Amino acid sequence: MIPRSFGTHDGTFHADEVSACALLLDFGLIDRDKIYRTRDPEILAKCEYVCDVGGIYDPKKKRFDHHQLEYTGDLSSAGMIWLYLLGQGLIDQSLYDFINHSIILGIDAHDIGKVMQKEGVCTFSHVIANFVPIAYGSDEQQQNSAFFEALSFAASHFDRLFKRYRYILACRDKVAAAMAPRNEALIFDEAMPWQENFFELGGETHPALFVIMPAQDHWKLRGIPPNPKEKMDVRMPLPEEWAGLRDEALRQVTGIDGAIFCHKGRFISVWKTKEDAIKALKAVLKGRESI
Repeated sequence: MIPRSFGTHDGTFHADEVSACALLLDFGLIDRDKIYRTRDPEILAKCEYVCDVGGIYDPKKKRFDHHQLEYTGDLSSAGMIWLYLLGQGLIDQSLYDFINHSIILGIDAHDIGKVMQKEGVCTFSHVIANFVPIAYGSDEQQQNSAFFEALSFAASHFDRLFKRYRYILACRDKVAAAMAPRNEALIFDEAMPWQENFFELGGETHPALFVIMPAQDHWKLRGIPPNPKEKMDVRMPLPEEWAGLRDEALRQVTGIDGAIFCHKGRFISVWKTKEDAIKALKAVLKGRESI
């Protein structure tokens, strides 16, 4: 057995084994110089981890293949490794769910054929597939070089997701504090991720309709979605007469000097100052009362 080694199949690669390898690298369980791409059973038998080849799914033996008839689940090698990291206590359930819903479920579904190609839609699996050498007759060296290029990209992408998760988690107390008064708007004095925390903290039953938050040099008034699955919908749209207006046209309609922009979808508007955004909020709520 070669400690900290990883084995997977050679030839054309896919997002599942690239991601499985990237995750093991990111968690420091394997070494980059001990990655073997082969179908030689003697070499694979010496690898500490084997993914997407070998016909065995046994986390205790660190074997993670899903192609054999005996396996009837919905995981690819990416999902198998992510579940393995949870079982090893290297991640908690919260992080597992975040990454699973951010990327892993899609990788698994694509690899096992549960999602069909949709015109114009490019997924993470498609991006990784684009690293595969263009010429069908590419030799082993070209295939391996492309695999490691894709691996670096995937490892970096996962690392950014982990950092994003930690940042979201670090903002949770601030979101909770904004939710505590149970007002019709969450008001923040700094820009931060709020949706994930809002819904995890019981946002579906919270009375808030809008969020006010800095947006670079300005402030935004944004509608809150009804639930985490309908992120492009809002509980209460901005006034119809504001839709698509900018600058002077929006100032004329609202009577607010700091008006900058209202999206035609009526889910977000931008204002010069916090005070302007609060005036806009009051106008929206007052308009609701007059309906």
